[in-house]
Amino acid sequence: MKIVVTANGMDLDAPASPVFGRCPTYIFVDTETMESKAVDNPAMSAAGGAGIQAAQFVIEQGAQAVLTGNVGPNAFNVFQAANVPIYLLTGGTVREAVEAYKAGRLQSTADANVQAHAGMGMGMGMGRGRGMGRGMGRGMGMGRGAWGSTPQPAPPAAMESRPTRKEEIAALRQTASDLRQQLAEVMERLEKMEEG
Repeated sequence: MKIVVTANGMDLDAPASPVFGRCPTYIFVDTETMESKAVDNPAMSAAGGAGIQAAQFVIEQGAQAVLTGNVGPNAFNVFQAANVPIYLLTGGTVREAVEAYKAGRLQSTADANVQAHAGMGMGMGMGRGRGMGRGMGRGMGMGRGAWGSTPQPAPPAAMESRPTRKEEIAALRQTASDLRQQLAEVMERLEKMEEG
């Protein structure tokens, strides 16, 4: 079975990403062989509709299940229409997520678990009438919990496999790198807008 895991890196040992539509990487994994393929998220920097675009991309790649920390209503509706189940993660690496999925330890969700635009980041929403600077963005770990909206209690199996200090440092470094890249893109866009 081909599944996809949202990731902050390019291999099975990368930290799983807590966001779906704006995660940096999707790692597609064959659950039988554990063969994997990392693909950059083409919707990560979308001005709007990232969840829908990302969900459509994942489905086009043949994913039969999605493993992520949070999913918004727009992406959820795309997956529901395609009969692709979503399983919620509470941290760990991509490999740990796949192993938990194979062991039946992940909870599937029957609905979106964050509001629309929860992963927008540092107030970058520029859609109809939203303007810029609308808050700090729950999807970037600056709101009510590092995983988006209200933190979900971790299942017992996830508590046993908390990330090590080294893994946590690596995940934070990756997040810092992603934020620097996102900031550079915002600054470039801002400069272009100010020039024009």
